[in-house]
Amino acid sequence: MSHPSQKLRIGLLWHSMNSDNLGVGALTLANIDILEDVARRAGLSAQFVVLGWSDAKPAYLQRDNIEVVGLRMLDFVRPVGGLYGRLRGCDVVLDIGAGDSFADIYGMKRFGTMLASKMLALAARRPLVLSPQTIGPFNRPWVRMAALAVMNRADAVATRDDLSTEFLRKIGYRKAIIEASDVALRLPYHAATRGPGAKVRVGLNVSGLLFNGGYTRDNMFGLRSPYAGLVHALLQRLTARDDLEIHLVAHVISDRSEVEDDHRANLKLAADFPDVVLAPKFRDPIEAKSYISGLDFFAGARMHACIAAFSCGVPVLPMAYSRKFAGMFGSLGYDVLADCRTETAEEILARFEDALARRAEIKDVMQACLRRGLARLQHYENAVSVCLESAARR
Repeated sequence: MSHPSQKLRIGLLWHSMNSDNLGVGALTLANIDILEDVARRAGLSAQFVVLGWSDAKPAYLQRDNIEVVGLRMLDFVRPVGGLYGRLRGCDVVLDIGAGDSFADIYGMKRFGTMLASKMLALAARRPLVLSPQTIGPFNRPWVRMAALAVMNRADAVATRDDLSTEFLRKIGYRKAIIEASDVALRLPYHAATRGPGAKVRVGLNVSGLLFNGGYTRDNMFGLRSPYAGLVHALLQRLTARDDLEIHLVAHVISDRSEVEDDHRANLKLAADFPDVVLAPKFRDPIEAKSYISGLDFFAGARMHACIAAFSCGVPVLPMAYSRKFAGMFGSLGYDVLADCRTETAEEILARFEDALARRAEIKDVMQACLRRGLARLQHYENAVSVCLESAARR
């Protein structure tokens, strides 16, 4: 057991305390919650250094043991005062890859920064842990080789889904893999209350990124049917019913980037469907999850909006645009899913209506799936405990 007063500086790489993407924020706040529990049990005092892209937005929360460092591209090459120096100042580094960015589906610039940061952590000779995340795909052979090279030198690699584990084995990763789940299952929230007799509250998260065709604006993710048309058709059906109250819920809220912004997509939809309820621009992931907890049914294309619903007991239909959805939810035995890459708009509409009608049944299934997810997260907590105690002895 370490001395109770011993402080451990934990670098949280590709986490964020002020991201426009509340999913990345959810990962950060939940991982801090997990790590504080682990450190406390080990008799350690955790000090966090959150390392992510620079953003002028205020932090979700201010605490004496959390330092926020905004990164710029120059920090990757500065020998003094840059990322290398920050990593050298940590006792251990946990890299969550913003959840799903250790892949090449988002372009080579993003993959390059993900790879370079891991290489700097290894060069700084600090223990490197890949926290639970979707890993891959790596569609280019050289990308695959580079990714394997850094993972083979990491102290631990955790996946949040079985598909990532299978993918790692397929590309030749032979070391132990911690099969966990998404840490955002542990994100705290304030349960919403509501009176009896109200309409059925249906939440819909519309991805601004998909609504605008991706970063390339030309169906970047290869969806089978035009996403904006699918959303319009869905809202036409839902708003025609007088027993439903439709809530449009943003989970990526960006004043800087219209292509990413869910809220601006919602404003356009609200102009066409004036009876919908427009959820507020949430300040942090906990506020978003608390709002979602007051709904009766939820569907969305932002995975962490769906995880928020799932982990607070709201029946949810994830609307997938990548394998991370089927991987994460499927690993828990939850198979209520629409796949926008392979299914037509009509098939997705049918899945939505079926899930909405079966929401009570789905809620019962979800409880067992959530227990499974929390049990899988325990594997991660156990591995991190060993890593933190080892780092404290160095």
